[in-house]
Amino acid sequence: MTDAVLRNAHTRIRPFNTRDTYPEQNLDNDLCQAVVANDTVYVRGQVGQDLETSESVGIGDAAAQADRAMANIELLLTEAGSRLEHLVKLTIYLVDPRYREDVYRTVGRWTKGVHPISTGVVVAGLARPEWLVEVDAIAVIPRSSGTGEAGSAGAGA
Repeated sequence: MTDAVLRNAHTRIRPFNTRDTYPEQNLDNDLCQAVVANDTVYVRGQVGQDLETSESVGIGDAAAQADRAMANIELLLTEAGSRLEHLVKLTIYLVDPRYREDVYRTVGRWTKGVHPISTGVVVAGLARPEWLVEVDAIAVIPRSSGTGEAGSAGAGA
């Protein structure tokens, strides 16, 4: 796991301090991009931002920002020992409900065949004014049992 910190049986992926990532704001919080607790991965809200450089991408384009957010989630899940196919829940935050179709189509391409649960929320704003969408995720790290899929109860309902 890249840049991981193990504390009290929780693995913290890509720890950072907000004073470095938001220098224009008067903050000093120790956070991380993802936490692995037992067999669950919790991914911090991802936006149209390059994880390596902290540069915003897709400015003015909600679909491009959603695409970058999902790429970041995929990368963080991989670093945590999981994959997109093991997503359990997504929460999608939009600053304008008119972005919903473009954003959901973009997220849908990343989650085709996965069937996570999803909650959409319209908010007044995000941490930076250029960010139009934020996506946080919860996934599992599967135990290798060789038994395959758990089933599809409720499929098509």
